[in-house]
Amino acid sequence: MLFKRINRLLPPLALPRHAALIRRGMASGHPETTRLDFLVIGGGSGGLAGARRASELGASAAVIESHRLGGTCVNVGCVPKKVMWNAAVHAEYLHDHSDYGFEVGSVRFSWEALKAKRDAYISHLNRIYHNNLDKAKVQNIQGHARFTNDPEPTVEVNGRKYTAPHILIATGGQPTVLSNADIPGGNLGITSDGFFELETLPKRTVIVGAGYIAVEMAGILSTLGSKTSMIIRQSGVLRNFDSFISTNCTKELQNSGVDLWKNSQVKSVCKAEGGLEVTVVTKDPERKNDEEKTSTIQEVDCLLWAIGREPNTSGLNVAAAGLEMDERGHIVVDEFQNTSRPGIYAVGDVCGKALLTPVAIAAGRKLAHRLFEGKKDSKLDYSSIPTVVFSHPPIGTVGLTEEEAIRARGKENVKVYKTSFTPMYHAITSRKSQCIMKLVCEGKEEKVVGLHMQGLGCDEMLQGFAVAIKMGATKADFDKTVAIHPTSSEEFVTMR
Repeated sequence: MLFKRINRLLPPLALPRHAALIRRGMASGHPETTRLDFLVIGGGSGGLAGARRASELGASAAVIESHRLGGTCVNVGCVPKKVMWNAAVHAEYLHDHSDYGFEVGSVRFSWEALKAKRDAYISHLNRIYHNNLDKAKVQNIQGHARFTNDPEPTVEVNGRKYTAPHILIATGGQPTVLSNADIPGGNLGITSDGFFELETLPKRTVIVGAGYIAVEMAGILSTLGSKTSMIIRQSGVLRNFDSFISTNCTKELQNSGVDLWKNSQVKSVCKAEGGLEVTVVTKDPERKNDEEKTSTIQEVDCLLWAIGREPNTSGLNVAAAGLEMDERGHIVVDEFQNTSRPGIYAVGDVCGKALLTPVAIAAGRKLAHRLFEGKKDSKLDYSSIPTVVFSHPPIGTVGLTEEEAIRARGKENVKVYKTSFTPMYHAITSRKSQCIMKLVCEGKEEKVVGLHMQGLGCDEMLQGFAVAIKMGATKADFDKTVAIHPTSSEEFVTMR
């Protein structure tokens, strides 16, 4: 169905397809209001996907973005991170060359050369996003959007008002930033955003946090040659993952040379002649009678806070829109991405659920089909979403953890299969790294409800298994599948 708005006063080339001007209060100097079918706030993955799909379905659409198109993923997230991880993988393979018969002389790594190529690639992607919007006839509005107090949902950008019967908020998230009020000297550190601005490889890095961003940053920096410490509040990393993965990833980090400060927190940070001095307090919860131990990490070039992310709603004036927010500031939505106000929707990280680029993209497209193609049941299924952590080695996981399955189904209804082995690649290398795998099954039919792995190639291995699990595969289905030999993935169809 085509959604057409015709205004006889509109010049032929003044506005994008089907957009219209509403002339209000011109005598009083009030700005004109542009009306579209679909107005998207945020030019990241979810917003762009929703706008382009809506335009394909005949709607007049516009995207409002204050920074570069592509959002976190393209500019300071998945894409540049993967480039850096690829570089770190090269560094790992260099250690193995002699084991495979190659004589390698001295090798010099240039962070500067890598950064230049990475940044050029990101700029290229930004141009592609601009071109894609033009091809899709989606208007690109540069600036900050702010909801107004108008009777119908309206935003103002650079003094001009825009409205639509359907407004999508897809503003994403941003790293949690610490101030001096939180921790003395806290503002001397950077976040993952700042990581991509580093002009040189730090000689000495301290990373605070135990989530996937902290794990990925630590792996990249350590493997590329920075002496790296991680400060974590408890005894392991990735605590929201299956315990099998959490325990193994913690071990792999230590084996790779990352200095892990467990049960520790940063007390203060200060500048010194040789760099930053990071004061750390450590207390083992198992030894309640022990006093806190205070230590100092000196000559730190880079202190990176990776302690979480927050919804990006600053300056949006969501109060004027009357939207319900949760205690952390995320916009509350239902299963169809509806907010508490009719005609306003939200997708992606700003909602605080499944903070992954493909999730935002899928949700944005599903919403467009519901609004502009009449598919009233079109919505994203948030169950069994696969995800990869680009650690060293990488982690792949989909579905329920063993702990979640037991809580939901009862221990007597859950059966687990797992294995641990040395991948064939490492059979002849002096550098060793294990591969671990786990299947979480439920019920008499042993339906596979969770799959978790860490090891060489697990990042590329996961997608196909995720399809099988989404289709409801059982352990018997896995067993009936002939193995591919010799591969690590064959272990999943030969577990007993």
